[in-house]
Amino acid sequence: MSAKAISEQTGKEFLYKYICTSAAVQNRFLYANVTAETDFDRLAQEHPWLLTERLVVKPDQLIKRRGKLGLVGVNLDLNGVKQWLRPRLMKETTVGKAKGILKNFLIEPFVPHKQEEEFYLCIYATREGDYVLFHHEGGVDVGDVDAKAKKLLIGVDEKISEESVKKDLLTHVPNDKKVVLSNFIVGLFNLYEDLFFTYLEINPLVVTKDGVYVLDMAAKIDATADYICKAKWGDVEFPPPFGREAYPEEAYIADLDAKSGASLKLTLLNPRGRIWTMVAGGGASVVYSDTICDLGGVNELANYGEYSGAPSEQQTYDYAKTILSLMTREKHPDGKVLIIGGSIANFTNVAATFKGIVRAIRDYQVPLKEHEVTIFVRRGGPNYQEGLRVMGEVGKTTGIPIHVFGTETHMTAIVGMALGHRPIPHQPPVAAHTANFLLNTSGGTSTPASSRTASFSENAARVEASPAKKTKLGAPVGKATTLFLKSTNSIVWGMQTRAVQGMLDFDYVCSREAPSVSAMVYPFTGDHKQKFYWGHKEILIPVYKNMSDAMKRHPDVDVLINFASLRSAFDSTMETMQYPQIHTIAIIAEGIPEAHTRKIIKAADEKGVTVIGPATVGGIKPGCFKIGNTGGMLDNILASKLYRPGSVAYVSRSGGMSNELNNIISRTTDGVFEGVAIGGDRYPGSVFTDHVLRYQDTPGVKMIVVLGEIGGTEEYEICQGIRQGRITKPVVCWCIGTCATMFSSEVQFGHAGACANQESETAVAKNKALKEAGAFVPKSFDELGDIIKSVYDDLVAKGVIQPAEEVPPPTVPMDYSWARELGLIRKPASFMSSICDERGQELIYAGMPITEVFKSEIGLGGTLGLLWFQRRLPKYACQFIEMCLMVTADHGPAVSGAHNTIVCARAGKDLISSLTSGLLTIGDRFGGALDAAAKQFSKAFDSGMPPMEFVNKMKKEGKLIMGIGHRVKSINNPDMRVQILKDFVKQHFPSSQLLDYALDVEKITTSKKPNLILNVDGLIGVAFVDLLRTCGGFTRDEADEFVEIGALNGIFVLGRSMGFIGHYLDQKRLKQGLYRHPWDDISYVLPEHMSM
Repeated sequence: MSAKAISEQTGKEFLYKYICTSAAVQNRFLYANVTAETDFDRLAQEHPWLLTERLVVKPDQLIKRRGKLGLVGVNLDLNGVKQWLRPRLMKETTVGKAKGILKNFLIEPFVPHKQEEEFYLCIYATREGDYVLFHHEGGVDVGDVDAKAKKLLIGVDEKISEESVKKDLLTHVPNDKKVVLSNFIVGLFNLYEDLFFTYLEINPLVVTKDGVYVLDMAAKIDATADYICKAKWGDVEFPPPFGREAYPEEAYIADLDAKSGASLKLTLLNPRGRIWTMVAGGGASVVYSDTICDLGGVNELANYGEYSGAPSEQQTYDYAKTILSLMTREKHPDGKVLIIGGSIANFTNVAATFKGIVRAIRDYQVPLKEHEVTIFVRRGGPNYQEGLRVMGEVGKTTGIPIHVFGTETHMTAIVGMALGHRPIPHQPPVAAHTANFLLNTSGGTSTPASSRTASFSENAARVEASPAKKTKLGAPVGKATTLFLKSTNSIVWGMQTRAVQGMLDFDYVCSREAPSVSAMVYPFTGDHKQKFYWGHKEILIPVYKNMSDAMKRHPDVDVLINFASLRSAFDSTMETMQYPQIHTIAIIAEGIPEAHTRKIIKAADEKGVTVIGPATVGGIKPGCFKIGNTGGMLDNILASKLYRPGSVAYVSRSGGMSNELNNIISRTTDGVFEGVAIGGDRYPGSVFTDHVLRYQDTPGVKMIVVLGEIGGTEEYEICQGIRQGRITKPVVCWCIGTCATMFSSEVQFGHAGACANQESETAVAKNKALKEAGAFVPKSFDELGDIIKSVYDDLVAKGVIQPAEEVPPPTVPMDYSWARELGLIRKPASFMSSICDERGQELIYAGMPITEVFKSEIGLGGTLGLLWFQRRLPKYACQFIEMCLMVTADHGPAVSGAHNTIVCARAGKDLISSLTSGLLTIGDRFGGALDAAAKQFSKAFDSGMPPMEFVNKMKKEGKLIMGIGHRVKSINNPDMRVQILKDFVKQHFPSSQLLDYALDVEKITTSKKPNLILNVDGLIGVAFVDLLRTCGGFTRDEADEFVEIGALNGIFVLGRSMGFIGHYLDQKRLKQGLYRHPWDDISYVLPEHMSM
């Protein structure tokens, strides 16, 4: 959500820190916080004024009207405060319908003052600007300030002035206080704007001869502005509403949400409840809560929450395991139910999210069965068939009762099943598989001619030729009635290739002559062309670095689809509105600060631009145009008959619920004419009436469906339009969020705007008003489809709608990647890998997640064991590997590999070239003897050949014994590297038979020549064979295979690479020039006939 309440202490801290005013603000930072853990002696040391001032104490827990409730202690000393707190601190109290524990109190200095020195001041945000309310009589008995107070509207982008404050607000204020008050109000308003407050109330505001005192304060800030205000806000804590505890699980999910591009929300209502939900989508989550409460489950509803915005499998797993952990802590005598529901997704891969949920169910299968949990699932969207399949399978394999349903089942039908109000079908109908819609079954390869281009009940030519009319009474001046035609062209801001391909597939199946996307804009790459499919063909769409180039080269474009992030959506949208060719902008991003959105709305109204969003999936006009991911995958487009227009137009806030409306309308009527999701923010760019009035003026639309929502008052404009006769077409309307009035404490639903600030903004009040005005209002969302069908059938009976004959759409080839995802095709892989998998949420080394690699502290040796040997090696083996890397890291600049690296570095080559030059010298004569030594010694030992016989045999065959001999070191000058490794092997290895054999060979060779010692290559080679054979992780054949395929030489290559890199960096650091070998170190031996 955006507007979040902050504590009084936080609000005052912001005010004292950042207000800029000449008014003398008194008692700055004089407040102390008290909880059950407070040590009053220490508190007095930290705040000495507590011992000298008279004090006020009150709870700081978002409680309204504390004075009237007797929750303010006044004119006390510190001992009096302690006595006042004793019967209240950590005690339960009731405020309205909410019961809660008083646990957080604020102590401030008492301010003696007269009644006439108290004033009321409030600033709050609306769509058109910010209202300043002022009343010259403040305090506990201020009464109905909306009726009493003077109001001053500061429009969007307008500045407040002291003159306007004095003139419009301070008419009843004594002259001697007007200057101080006007200056303070101006300073407070500027603070309100700078720190992105959405609500700020001070009551009373006391003004005495000494200055201004802020006694009681309530405030909300726009949490989405965190990226702008972080430096000033710091880490803000948002306390829960009174009556609802703050749970660590809620904080955990909030943290996941903050780190994710997806949306993850969780509110615990009753942790002991038996009805738990895990719902996909902000709108759908409200609908499910409504239905549970309508069916009498309000007292057993344990949580509210939602996951949406295409979370990954891992994110969904983390979310699901949190829910399952909470619901399996306390048993319920009637068992528990888990409702895993959702509307038809637009772009979320249902199978991916369900696989995360399935993982969590498997992890919690024992406690789920112990707590007698029954699970009900209903979902649709991309790859939902696979998601439902894996969900059904986990039920069978775990023994947990899981009932699974798809789009053939009404969205909320599973609630009735879960609560025992509806029978559970034994064999639910199976929806057609994605492939059934996409594979060509006509037997031909040609694309059918264009199907219908107009409404099911309208003449094609008349609708298609309809110009972009201007709306009549009640609509913004200059905005078009028709937003999209079959010839509409758009620009997409952002590298959203999947969304663009979805738009092109929609265009193709609608038999458009050309793609609806003319170009893309992406500032982070240079101008280029991006490849897409148009039916069977590949086409190129230009991508521009800046908007101006795109607009110049595509003057026919009049729609922008803005996929910019929440940080850049404002700037890119404002830039786009500088081009008069643009008439419609869809802003997809969620989390744009409300102050920025209001500036966008103002500019759009001035320029006659229709804005859809922010926080929306967009909209769709069947047969003409679709915005981004609207309507979901092509299977849903075809199932919901969105490739041709019907007679019903709808407007919704929720993107997911708009797709559900596509499904409902296609099953109960001749289909959708146009649908728009205006977005879930408090201030959407266009409102319900903007689109309802467009539909009223569009001949092809015969009936209108509105899915309203708790929060705001826009639905009352529809009531007014019906009463005044401006809206004459049948309107079916339902406002979701009816459950909110049943909760004891305030719940912020998934959408930022889904929160009622007054009675008239509740869903119940709006549904009642709509019904009284003449709209068709069902009793619940469950009945919405029935009402739509009833109204539609009536229009057909009257002849208003004449259903046309269905024409099959063109077939569109399925993308290879999606066909593979659905399991429809297979092909041999070009590569096989068994050591590492980077496709999931985290990297996996030979089956071990990277987090576990670090938790286990297996080190570099253990990591190498996983990647090279696919084994979790014993600790001593990991240590030995690391020791081998350390002793082989370098052996000075004179050896061939280091020499080559140095020469290459001094020739000006880069690190990779220099390193490669050194590595290419590794072989039997330099460094590469590990494998050869291991093979020679193993073969001799395994054949039972005595050491002397082995030495004589090699000599007779004229072969060197690999791993024996050293240029410098000898039996009298031993190589300490060898000694270190030998000691470690003797101390830690279970057996060292091959090493012992090699040492016996060394005794024979050194008796002939003292430098024929077992060198470091030989020792590592034979010791590694001992390790592989005796550590218990390998069979004999596996151990021999690793030696045969060259694994041991890898130790030297990896270790010596560290040294080569060191030599490269050393030469660069020393700034050594090009190397030329000196003549006196070269013996020039030319043939005699050449030298004569």
